[in-house]
Amino acid sequence: MQTKPYLTLEDIKKIAAGAEAEALRNNWAVSFAIVDDGGHLLWFQRLDGAAATSSYIAPAKARTAALGRRESKIYEDVINNGRVSFLSAPELEGMLEGGVPVIVDGHTIGAVGVSGVKSNEDAQVARAGIAALLNG
Repeated sequence: MQTKPYLTLEDIKKIAAGAEAEALRNNWAVSFAIVDDGGHLLWFQRLDGAAATSSYIAPAKARTAALGRRESKIYEDVINNGRVSFLSAPELEGMLEGGVPVIVDGHTIGAVGVSGVKSNEDAQVARAGIAALLNG
């Protein structure tokens, strides 16, 4: 039987601290969500001033990245390039840039989704959170 790494509460706190620090450093009012490899919510945080809708979008982006095992931007690109039928894919609601998988030893063990600023900036916050775990 194979084994794989998984996110612990300590790991999740490191990701959250890294994401929060990146957002605050840039004065970005965002929400961010951390999910496990099945897309189940493990952490959610809405910074002061973040739009209410970001509390729905961030977890959806995270879930999409975890279930798809790739950045949510890939799905946005597929749709923008004309494959609009992909909008009917089941369980994938956050097909916008800003969801980034957490990959350890080749295993997707979760994902971070961010919403509240420009999509590439959302992804920047997500990557900073993941870097805090992997490099920190």
